[in-house]
Amino acid sequence: MKAAAAPPLLVLVGPTATGKSDVALEAALSLGAEIVSADSRLVYRFMDVGTAKPNRAMRARVPHHLIDLVDPDRQYTSKDYERDARAAVSAIIARGRIPLVVGGTGLYVRALLSGIFEGPPANPALRARLAETARSAGGGSLWRRLAQVDPEKAARTDPHNLARVIRALEVFEATGEPMSRLEAGRSPLGLAAVKVGLRRATPDLNRLIDARVGRMLEAGLVDEVRGLVARGYGEAPAVKASLGYRETLKYLGGALSLDDAAALVRRHTRAFAKRQMTWFRGEVDIAWLDVTDTQTPAEVAAEVCREYLRKSPGGVPPGPQMWP
Repeated sequence: MKAAAAPPLLVLVGPTATGKSDVALEAALSLGAEIVSADSRLVYRFMDVGTAKPNRAMRARVPHHLIDLVDPDRQYTSKDYERDARAAVSAIIARGRIPLVVGGTGLYVRALLSGIFEGPPANPALRARLAETARSAGGGSLWRRLAQVDPEKAARTDPHNLARVIRALEVFEATGEPMSRLEAGRSPLGLAAVKVGLRRATPDLNRLIDARVGRMLEAGLVDEVRGLVARGYGEAPAVKASLGYRETLKYLGGALSLDDAAALVRRHTRAFAKRQMTWFRGEVDIAWLDVTDTQTPAEVAAEVCREYLRKSPGGVPPGPQMWP
């Protein structure tokens, strides 16, 4: 007897603050799915408030995977994510459930679905030289150099994420090839995926970003960063390169007032959302849903589920009763 085909993955993407986490929770409850995070900051422990990590109540209602994997001083690569996410997807399918991949880190989604190249080994001397250039000429100088040798990679890399900028330049200097070109040589997952994107009008998104930053401050972002410093993670790249954390570190160091730090977080998050959309616009087969304030997460989730069922071969029936 022929085994039933695995259900396709549901992949929910979009820029920060569009409401993906709440919508994913509702969609998972409707489909009997388990959530696989595709967020490059949710893998780190002790970074909860500033990353808008799903809370304990959400994670109790629906299993969430690839959250709180490593400490902030541990390097976690896209290749690590490819390995861990594929293992999580396989385990979810083995349980007869649907993997629902959700997040705004486009590189992680690509790593899962298409694979990612290993790349040359780290070159400590080259990294030290590039880091010294960043200290003397500013991190922006390295990003501008990357834009010259690999404009595609630069367009998809946060200029403030010095570790990723340096890695891209390191790959180029080691191989003579742009990292974006090398990333094309990857191993696909081999499973069908239905990709749905959430987007909002720019004024609405900016307003939600501003509100989110306010909630993070009220929820204790400053104390969270103090705790990271106390644990010895103040200089960890994952902290120094993360939105909300790098600005709060400057506040704690006396370089910024709290109001100025909050304003910078808002501005940087808006710019980050634009870069996320630039990335996702370059991806294929994403069905975009325009979300408004009049819709509840459950209503948006219903649209996501309808799109999933419409594109699923044979029409996967919704409802957790279908999945043991």
